[in-house]
Amino acid sequence: MRTVLSPQELASLERSVLLVDHRLAAPAPPWRVEQAGPDGVAAHRALRHAAFVEEQGLFAGTDLDGADDDPRAVALVARGTDGTVLGGVRLGPADPGAPDVGWWTGSRLVVRPGAPHGTGAALVAAACAHAEAAGALRFDATVQDRYLRLFTRLGWRVTGTAEVGGAPHTTVTWPVGRLTALVQATKAPLGGLLAGLHLGGSGFVGDDGAPVPGTDVVAACDAILPSMVERDPAWAGWCGVLVNVNDLSAMGAAPLGLLDAVAGRDASFVARVLAGLRAAADAWGVPVLGGHTQVGVPAALGVTALGRTDQPIPAGGGRPGHAVSLTADLGGGWRRGHTGRQWDSTSGRTRAELQLMGSVVARTAPAAAKDVSMAGLVGTLGMLAEASGCGAVLDVAAVPRPGGAAAGDWATCFPGTAFLTADAPGRAVAPAGPATTAVCGELVPGSGVRLRWPDGSLTPALPGSVTGLGPATGEAA
Repeated sequence: MRTVLSPQELASLERSVLLVDHRLAAPAPPWRVEQAGPDGVAAHRALRHAAFVEEQGLFAGTDLDGADDDPRAVALVARGTDGTVLGGVRLGPADPGAPDVGWWTGSRLVVRPGAPHGTGAALVAAACAHAEAAGALRFDATVQDRYLRLFTRLGWRVTGTAEVGGAPHTTVTWPVGRLTALVQATKAPLGGLLAGLHLGGSGFVGDDGAPVPGTDVVAACDAILPSMVERDPAWAGWCGVLVNVNDLSAMGAAPLGLLDAVAGRDASFVARVLAGLRAAADAWGVPVLGGHTQVGVPAALGVTALGRTDQPIPAGGGRPGHAVSLTADLGGGWRRGHTGRQWDSTSGRTRAELQLMGSVVARTAPAAAKDVSMAGLVGTLGMLAEASGCGAVLDVAAVPRPGGAAAGDWATCFPGTAFLTADAPGRAVAPAGPATTAVCGELVPGSGVRLRWPDGSLTPALPGSVTGLGPATGEAA
């Protein structure tokens, strides 16, 4: 029996056929890459010895060095389907005897003869991912010239030449992108979005708060990410106060009061947000003056803060030659559920400690200041430099950092209480109680932010402007 389909049925069938993906799934690679245990390390070292000592003669007797004794060093190995180690690579901090400042190197990449094609590339890609996950902001390697094409094809950049064991090598670096990605996600759209609004008035472009014309009042406003409000409502309420008090403090203003706008799916949820906000307001000694509450809608929180100072500190008051200092509270630890993103130093502090740290900018009266917020330490430094019409260099080894935070995480997280100040070299920052202060960079001609490393080299962190708002013009009021 023949079935006759109507034109409409034929068209429906054709659409369905077109929507079916008839492609075969990509076959799984004949290896898996994993962090090596003791047996994997031993197998990797055996492959290294066979290749670099016996076959190529790059090392005499052994290729083992100080990096192998560093407990922070990691070996990644590729295992075949039968468990055989097909190759491996070593990576870890560049200086085995020094603190990890976020500069890592990869080395001793080796692949067993006859291993499937792509094993080496898979190991290199895994090493890059592992280094970035470990908090590296710089990841270098020195490779034999005959293997250089593999690295450049994977995206590594050539930085120079070297000679190892009499054989020509090339030095390369992996472009770690987390700093630029954070800025792109949080601050890059601002210039276009806010064009024509003339925010802050003359001399206050890109500041954390806005001086109210004709008064000594500074206003600040922040919204907490809705996803954070939904996931951690009490902490969101706490942070609504924290970020606004920081914004006022960065301009040298003493907080006067807060207004909140809070929303949530039901009264119980909104009560949890307000409990966190109330606790933080009490911790800093800042009254909640009023606000707006709405129930039966998606989670949201916005807080406005008012402060007072007759000499607001601008973000755009820096100049080339000014020293950059970071004042940060290194106490506390990662907020549960926000590891690597939000450092909680404030919930365990007394009111006196919080107020002393919050007044450090006012008591110092630097040329320029900003609090470290969503854009992280490097992004915030980029905003201060942009507002000041110049660039900046950050000395990574001089940055005060908690022992429990990797360099990359500390450079990109919200650190709780942390202020960047710029001023003439030698001009001290006022005491800040439990916070730690260190000179860790300088403002320079040009734009963007570069990182200075212990070997004296400079690497680009942010190539140009962060917000697109441009420099502040005119004199601060």
